[in-house]
Amino acid sequence: MTPEELAERIRRGDRRALAKGITLVESTRADHRELTARLLELLMPYTGNSIRVGISGVPGVGKSTFIESFGNHVINQGHRVAVLAVDPTSALSGGSILGDKTRMETLSRNPGAFIRPSPAGQTLGGVTRRTRETLLLCESAGFDVIIVETVGVGQSETAVAQMTDMFLLLLLPGGGDELQGIKRGIMELADLILVNKADGDQQAAANRTVADYQMAVHFLHPRSRHWQVRVQPLSALKRQGVNEVWQTVEEYRQALTEAGEINARRAAQARAWMWSETADTLLMELKESDSVQALVSSLEQAVTEGKIPPTVAAKKLIDAFRH
Repeated sequence: MTPEELAERIRRGDRRALAKGITLVESTRADHRELTARLLELLMPYTGNSIRVGISGVPGVGKSTFIESFGNHVINQGHRVAVLAVDPTSALSGGSILGDKTRMETLSRNPGAFIRPSPAGQTLGGVTRRTRETLLLCESAGFDVIIVETVGVGQSETAVAQMTDMFLLLLLPGGGDELQGIKRGIMELADLILVNKADGDQQAAANRTVADYQMAVHFLHPRSRHWQVRVQPLSALKRQGVNEVWQTVEEYRQALTEAGEINARRAAQARAWMWSETADTLLMELKESDSVQALVSSLEQAVTEGKIPPTVAAKKLIDAFRH
């Protein structure tokens, strides 16, 4: 299939074509990268018509359960939902389970939803290197609510905030106090904080956690001057508070769209993405350079034996690449 044929089928909402396009985007083969560039050029005019929501939280907080409840609710409101789930990659074997669909059983069967699990690979920040391109493909296929679920690794997981419009952070009841809430890092980037599992025996603990974090957010510099961060209780398992979350997302989108901040934020993200891709491409070319390859083994051995510092070895590789 040519990029033109694939683009046309994706625009018509063909799920198999969308899956094929995402596989092409995630490929590292040089010929596939050229096809991907053409495909994205064809689809770019049909992107940008969605609300992009990033979701993060520690493992076990209930991200998949929340996404299933939230996604089904949003679809019932007349929207189409695409879920980009990032699965952790083993540092030893390099493999990923890619089992997020099994946790979203009803959503995966919903005709208004599209779920794509992808391996994180060696990319840090809880997302994959190609999550941005995948997001654009889903938008061009007509999905107007894009959910990016991150790996869930803690305070450093901030990359998802650099590719979405709104960042949701899920917390557990009793997971911290006011001091924990004002720690810098992922908390500063959250536009909406949700305390999940607010039901049964944990209801009282969840209410205390909500109160602690409501107090804490007043000490943080808001990400947007047009939006005050909110903290809300939620029971994703019992679908309590899900409607309120969607109402908050709609209020957020309206407030920032009217202020022109959504477009400004996406423009800044596009510029940052350009430089990130430039750096990644240059690094790949450097590693594949014949002149660099000729020095790698000797410099690695010298660094390993402590004869020269890594900074000096790196400069020698860069000088060889330049010449």
